Amino acid sequence: MSISFFVSDLHGSVERYKNLFLKIEQEVPVAVFIGGDLLPSGLFMFSSNNNVPENFINDIIIKGFNTLKEKLKTKYPRVFIILGNDDSRADEERFIKGAEDGLWEYVHNKKVKFGNYNVYGYSYVPPTPFLMKDWEKYDVSRYVDPGCVPPEDGSRSVFVKKDDITYSTIKKDIELLVGETDVSKSIFLFHTPPYKTKLDRAALDGKFHEHVPLDVHVGSIAVQRFIEEKQPLITLHGHIHESTRITGSWQDMLGKTFAFSAAHDDKELALVKFDPKFPEKARRELI
Repeated sequence: MSISFFVSDLHGSVERYKNLFLKIEQEVPVAVFIGGDLLPSGLFMFSSNNNVPENFINDIIIKGFNTLKEKLKTKYPRVFIILGNDDSRADEERFIKGAEDGLWEYVHNKKVKFGNYNVYGYSYVPPTPFLMKDWEKYDVSRYVDPGCVPPEDGSRSVFVKKDDITYSTIKKDIELLVGETDVSKSIFLFHTPPYKTKLDRAALDGKFHEHVPLDVHVGSIAVQRFIEEKQPLITLHGHIHESTRITGSWQDMLGKTFAFSAAHDDKELALVKFDPKFPEKARRELI
């Protein structure tokens, strides 16, 4: 096992994708983990009458990985990918098709083998103030933070049964995905960070909603509790762009678990490099 790459929250930036493809070609990692929010804004694109999301997937993402596969041949890395809350679920089929074509492995709500390790993927985040709800769920209960929009009240690009929206939670999903499995040698690719860590700090200082102060930590309680209880080897996160700038750290420790974030609030691509054998040696660079 050698170096793996982790990126997240590319948000349809052609420059970030170009930099990622160039780094993969130059350094040939054994694996690339991509943690969601890959496309131009899902709600905007779904609600407009243009085909930008389809073109972006074809012309930038699929074309880029196809080119890498042709160049690297047998050295082409394993690519594990999930979507994020700013990606339209209507585009999910394109990523499933990309997996069928051998470009990557779409791992949302799945477990796959990776050498001596297991990789799990999970896209959903707790309710946000945003209206796009394709990848949002209640966290551990039907409580919604002040200022956030409940999952029932937003917009979706695909049909979901009302009961599934109302009664499903991130907590239940993770329990079903993992069960009683020992995850001490597992890597989890989440879009949401865990609650009350160095990775979920939002720029909400001094802000109120209807006279109620807003919580500056906006990650998932379910993910936090899962990590603390089950102690996976490594967890990978994105979603909260400004957290690293505010806390001064892109990584945290929850017990024995190494948690890394590749979210970034400037134009560069944040690239985390890690080896599962030596997670303490992980590093992050901006390119």
